[in-house]
Amino acid sequence: MGRKLRCGMIGGGPGAFIGGVHRAAISLNNEAELVAGCFSNNEEKIIQAGAELGIDKDRNYWTFEEMAKKEGARKDKIDWVDIVTPNCFHYPAAKLFLEQGINVVCEKPLCFTVDEGQELKRIAMENNCLFCVTYTYTGHVMAREARELVKNGSIGDIRMVIAEYPQDWLLDSLEIISENNQPWRANPKFSGRGACVADLGTHIENWVSYVTGLKLDSLCCNLDTFGSGGVLDNNVEVLVKFKGGATGMYWTSQVAIGFDNALKVRIFGTDGTIEFVQEENNYLKVSMRNQPPQIYSRGCDYLTDKAKEYVRVPSGHPEGLIEAFANIYKDFCRALIDKIDGQQINEENYGYPTIDMGIDGVAFVNKCVDSSEAGAIWIKM
Repeated sequence: MGRKLRCGMIGGGPGAFIGGVHRAAISLNNEAELVAGCFSNNEEKIIQAGAELGIDKDRNYWTFEEMAKKEGARKDKIDWVDIVTPNCFHYPAAKLFLEQGINVVCEKPLCFTVDEGQELKRIAMENNCLFCVTYTYTGHVMAREARELVKNGSIGDIRMVIAEYPQDWLLDSLEIISENNQPWRANPKFSGRGACVADLGTHIENWVSYVTGLKLDSLCCNLDTFGSGGVLDNNVEVLVKFKGGATGMYWTSQVAIGFDNALKVRIFGTDGTIEFVQEENNYLKVSMRNQPPQIYSRGCDYLTDKAKEYVRVPSGHPEGLIEAFANIYKDFCRALIDKIDGQQINEENYGYPTIDMGIDGVAFVNKCVDSSEAGAIWIKM
């Protein structure tokens, strides 16, 4: 292609955790540079971010609407935009950039409704745009290894999936949360119909789907709102049935004392079991029938060839969150370079989470809320 890719960012300004993670991940691959952005809705933070990140003043924008219009008109426009804002801005920002023919990388959840997601997909297809949804934990090397083991039939037919994702970060603020005082993730205006189910539950839904290929058939969900002034859920229990007959249980919480970021998934097959623990993501536990359990280590030669493509440092030197993001960007940039070089792109072949996965996540959130509001009943997907 002969040049570095150019990217822009919406959100991620001073004080925003996730923007810095995305920028660090992009830099690891050395395939792209950040040249434009609208980093906040606060004028001082916009100026500060532009200065700190070395953005030219004429490409440090006051609104994402202005950015989409002006970038779309430039001969050297950005190749893609990163949307790392609160949930409510995902759909309108993505729509504007897609309409300008600019590819999109968006934080999850993709949007508020399935109809919005389908519209984004239609606009992306009409404008020949690629679309990645950054479900972080699919980027871990051992998530890719688990996916290959399932594809290869190593554990047989899947019977059950048991997954959990507990945190305790909301505990200390529970008693002061009210309709007028709450983090944006607990505010329906910014978060949508779900909080914990959208923030954490979608990670479970996507990781399971990404690794196993299973599609949900129906679910039964209970959403809890613990604390004195909560509006949206902070604890979630879901029973699921998959197409093809497998079943599962999901639990996620933001009020579970003693847990930091404890995503854990167990996949039970007819011949074996796979266990992935996000906080120990350099390892994968594989238990085959009538054999002692084995611990696979990231970076070792016995991993599948597909998983080894994403190893960055030798085994025993831990990789983590930023490397997982970087692997997703590695996939996306590879697809984008192929597209720029004139190749026909099938996004499913590149490994990054696609807009269809984003739409599935939105459907999952809404069906969970529907089920809980109806008294925790079974609902078809």
